[in-house]
Amino acid sequence: MTKKLFLLLIMLAGLSFAHAQQLPARWDELVASDWGRALKLSDSTCILPIGVLEKHGPHAPMGTDLIRVREYAARATKKEYAVVFPDYFYGQINEARHQPGAFALPERVVWDLLEATCDEIARNGFKKILIVNGHGGNPELLHYFMQTRLEKRRNYAVFLYEPRIDDPDFDKKFAQLSKGDLTKGDHAGEMETSEVLYVRPELVKLDSAKNESGVKQNRLSLPNIYTPIWWYAGYPNHYDGDGSKSTKELGKLEVDHVVTGIAEALRIIKADQQTLKLQKEFFDRVKEQ
Repeated sequence: MTKKLFLLLIMLAGLSFAHAQQLPARWDELVASDWGRALKLSDSTCILPIGVLEKHGPHAPMGTDLIRVREYAARATKKEYAVVFPDYFYGQINEARHQPGAFALPERVVWDLLEATCDEIARNGFKKILIVNGHGGNPELLHYFMQTRLEKRRNYAVFLYEPRIDDPDFDKKFAQLSKGDLTKGDHAGEMETSEVLYVRPELVKLDSAKNESGVKQNRLSLPNIYTPIWWYAGYPNHYDGDGSKSTKELGKLEVDHVVTGIAEALRIIKADQQTLKLQKEFFDRVKEQ
């Protein structure tokens, strides 16, 4: 490749990226005449950010999970264009029904709505849907949902973002900025509150963070046994950690780290040519039996 051709390709790539950034990423902000362009620039890829509405201690907003995951998607698509489905807060949150502000739908509604939403996203032209979860009570629901995508043939693929890569440099910076012990968990504690403090500081009432206890109560001990009441038994205030230790600096570090990971996931998914082929092959073989 000649130097001139290389520079031309770099310039064209830059123009393509700049062109993409002129398009809104949010589904609800696009106009119909730009829909085809959005599909092309996103490689028919849509992000479905999922959160819930629930109490986050006495100091952080009900929509903390939704706010965080929405911000992740908005920032990631500035690095790698994709269309972002609007606010989706219909996850699993039965464990918070004893607290004000929790929006807990019946189990069948939660499942059917998620399935119908993915189907409808696909009907609008998206072949790849990346679910980005912001709520700690959703993984079990989402893992089973993902497995059941093989129940019947679909002309689209669903992906779930699950970062599992160690980053020693990030861990070191995180340890330097953290003032608490995040090895014990975090719900409205230092990490979650720091993120909201960074992206939406006006919504956090940090001086109220110590009005309730976020210490685990240890009211139930059943070794090697799972029970859905485990969370309430340990955290009846629906608060795990100490939000008073939160800082914008820690929030920025965490948000930037997550956004970088999601942007990389988008690049991988957009370039992926195998998943849909393998999915079709799988269902062709199922039909043969």
